[in-house]
Amino acid sequence: MIALHTDSLSKYGLNRVFAFAKAASYDGIEIGVDKNNFDTQNAAYIRKLAEEHKLPIVALHTPLNGSDKSVQHVVEMAAYLKCPIVVISPPKFLDFKFTGWLKGQVPLLRKKKNIQIALANSNGKTVLGFLPERALNNLTDLKKFGMVALDTSATFSKKWDLLRTFEHLKKLIIHVHLSNVRHHKEYALPNEGILPLESFLRKLKSGSYKGAISIRVRPSELAAGDDEKVVSKLKKVKDFVEEFYG
Repeated sequence: MIALHTDSLSKYGLNRVFAFAKAASYDGIEIGVDKNNFDTQNAAYIRKLAEEHKLPIVALHTPLNGSDKSVQHVVEMAAYLKCPIVVISPPKFLDFKFTGWLKGQVPLLRKKKNIQIALANSNGKTVLGFLPERALNNLTDLKKFGMVALDTSATFSKKWDLLRTFEHLKKLIIHVHLSNVRHHKEYALPNEGILPLESFLRKLKSGSYKGAISIRVRPSELAAGDDEKVVSKLKKVKDFVEEFYG
């Protein structure tokens, strides 16, 4: 299943994002829940759009710099929408309270709500030049969390080899954020860049990966603002993924 992450077209209204995904023949939508966008927090409205466009919600992605309350809210949204996966971005390195809550409460939430809750790997940014910006953002912690949403661009930022990272985590990967790196910028179109995505997609296929592949790129990569170009570029990305994975 090839899905479109709403962050890829974040400057459009949510209804327009659904329309673009439908026009480009995508299979589903991942909602990036945004504190500043009330549409992305409204489960009833999201369900209405999903039904109108006949596009299932394959994942909900919690807000960046979230909290226990924001995670619980998104999990409740997922239960209402019958969405199988919630993706969490790693907490800030010094947010010990939230980090501890994630370690202790996520396993309980999974059982209580019967929803898969995955931790995404994040970028390799540091604070003061040496402290990592994000906690739970190494291979050991990702493994301990038990379910992983692998972000291909973030592996490059961390200077991880994508294919080796996949081999380390493949039994735990339940969701993928797909993008490339071009001109030293992450979140480029998957079909344009330096990451070995062709080999990665083949490995996903040969490894019987059953999750969604969610296209998450910068809006500028899709020529946001020019509707015809947006649809054209989305179709090219889908064709690329299907060539090596479909």
